[in-house]
Amino acid sequence: MTLRKRGNGETRKRVATPLRSEIGPIPRFRDSAIPRLSVIVPTYNERDSLPALLARLEGVRHTLPLEVVIVDDASPDGTGPLGDALARAAAMPVTVLHRPHKSGLASAAIDGAAAAHGPIVTIMDGDLSHPPELLPDLTAAVESGAAVAVASRYVRGGGIEDWSLARRGLSLSATWLTRTILGLPVRDPLSGFFAARRELLTGPSYFSLGYKLLVELLVRHPGIAVVEVPYRFADRRTGQSKLTAGEVAAFLALVARLRRRRRRLSPE
Repeated sequence: MTLRKRGNGETRKRVATPLRSEIGPIPRFRDSAIPRLSVIVPTYNERDSLPALLARLEGVRHTLPLEVVIVDDASPDGTGPLGDALARAAAMPVTVLHRPHKSGLASAAIDGAAAAHGPIVTIMDGDLSHPPELLPDLTAAVESGAAVAVASRYVRGGGIEDWSLARRGLSLSATWLTRTILGLPVRDPLSGFFAARRELLTGPSYFSLGYKLLVELLVRHPGIAVVEVPYRFADRRTGQSKLTAGEVAAFLALVARLRRRRRRLSPE
């Protein structure tokens, strides 16, 4: 993996999940060179959407100091080289990590967190389905004492656009099954859009299977304070879905391993 770096310098109702935490607020940094937020963007064939995403992130940067870490898995469409060019022209810090082959979204997020500098990291898709404008709310929730802030489709005020009834039913069924099997009180544990304290993703050795890192994070850190921030998920406008049979199989394997781990660590 090679690293190329550039160093230039509607308020929403939050729904708290009743999880215990002893973690206090993150202090605000006075050093403007330190970003309050590191935005991790795993990419694979996102050439068409990446320029628009970075433009919207630059708009958010005016109120929230942030850096962007793009983790590209050797996209055949040239997303990686485009990311390098956009980084050189950006008015904000942008780092591009080039991985030699497609290794999965969860592992990309872990690699991105390892390269991040901010005390808070957020994981978001590169296809514009996750609105960058929600980042100040997610960051504020973590800075106020939460360990994780989840952009949630399944709390009051959240929702999904442009999905068929069958796809909505599949998503709700998978969410219910995951919550039931793993005992997770979070309403949207399958969200791919969340912010967390960086040390949560750089400490333990993650399995990094499948495409839903949040599930593993919640199982590995029971009792942390979680806040769910409502948002409306908009399906991708460009490119193709990354949800393949292999990704689904990897996710099911992850749930099975986490279930065994949870049962092994649970008191008798």
